[in-house]
Amino acid sequence: MSGASKVIASELPVESILRERIAPSDFLDCFSVASEMTPRRAAEIIVDFPGWARALLRLRNVLTSPFGLSADGPAAADKVGVFPVEQETGTELIAGFNDRHLDFRVSVFSDGGRVSLATWVHPHNLGGWLYLATILPFHILVVRNALARVAVSDAALR
Repeated sequence: MSGASKVIASELPVESILRERIAPSDFLDCFSVASEMTPRRAAEIIVDFPGWARALLRLRNVLTSPFGLSADGPAAADKVGVFPVEQETGTELIAGFNDRHLDFRVSVFSDGGRVSLATWVHPHNLGGWLYLATILPFHILVVRNALARVAVSDAALR
């Protein structure tokens, strides 16, 4: 991967709509990569998971189904992958939903030649915190891989 397409940990863009949700005890991370891609197109690439990530999601669904956690997300007229689109502007797409154990949203923000992918999580209870702690290492791998795929796809279009 070239230096221009390097995925880095970054701050949530100041203009992000996601900022309205953040409380002191919430989880938030953000990574970004050089790209001119629109938020919608980047989101479509992000949720087009490679086989290893799909296998992790299948395992997650098997392990969490006894607890009644959503595998497919709620019905919605507009979705990227299983995630209902909540808001979309020219620079940002917010998707996600509330579940029994936590609320989460992702922000795909594109501006100034960078695409940022932020994840916000508001756990409701101990189960939500345990779930978050369990998936966090995998979450970071999936997010970094997703943004690397955005950069590769963006470079292929140039």
